[in-house]
Amino acid sequence: MAKKPKTGARTTETSLAIIDAIRELRGGTIDEISEYLGLSSSTVHRHLVTLREHNYVVQSDGSYRIGLQFLTVGGHAQRTTTAYPMIKEKVDVLAAETGERAQFLVEEDGERVYLYTEVGQSAVQTGAHIGRRGPLHTSAAGKSILANMPAERVDEIVATHGLQGVSENTITTRAELEEECERIRERGYAFNRQETTEGVHAVGAAVTNSADEVIGALSVSGPAHRVKGEQLTEELPERVLSAVNELELHIEHSI
Repeated sequence: MAKKPKTGARTTETSLAIIDAIRELRGGTIDEISEYLGLSSSTVHRHLVTLREHNYVVQSDGSYRIGLQFLTVGGHAQRTTTAYPMIKEKVDVLAAETGERAQFLVEEDGERVYLYTEVGQSAVQTGAHIGRRGPLHTSAAGKSILANMPAERVDEIVATHGLQGVSENTITTRAELEEECERIRERGYAFNRQETTEGVHAVGAAVTNSADEVIGALSVSGPAHRVKGEQLTEELPERVLSAVNELELHIEHSI
């Protein structure tokens, strides 16, 4: 269930809660949204009127859904990311060369966010899509980001979000995470062996600037029955690291 508003900015919190409810319900009527949030129908209606006026929600046959104004705002945020055109190009090339799914993730508020993703001709659906959020410690790209962060920042993230297990292979303790991060720093890239999704493997590496600050991470993922052996341990890491090196050079000379 969506979270009810609870902070001082009550009006804004209520509008955001209504948006979350519409997203989680995949659309709904005023009564459905009201029941979902435990708010009065008049309150929900008042907020929906404003949101609709600004194209953040649209209404059809009495049901409300998320409006494309969010796509406009999200597209702006995406394009203002450092070196975004080059990031997109490298992800597209990785997807085409490997035939698998390639993606670029960034960290925001201690979570991973898919900034851009592309699929190759043999890619399978994994639920990854632009804007999707998730825990850093469960993915190859996310772990590579953590491995390149100061330990104090990692501690903050773990304290805030925890290390919840999403599969039987997920890291769930701080000690395990630190051991994994040390291995990632030594070799320069991370593996995801069915830690996020059963039957899916991935390789990821962080992209940093000249000050060793993490910008994000590139990764390639595919079905475990195909992405295995030397392809997993040698071929994909080589391709990912090559793309990362080119990205870092581009960033260094464009700033």
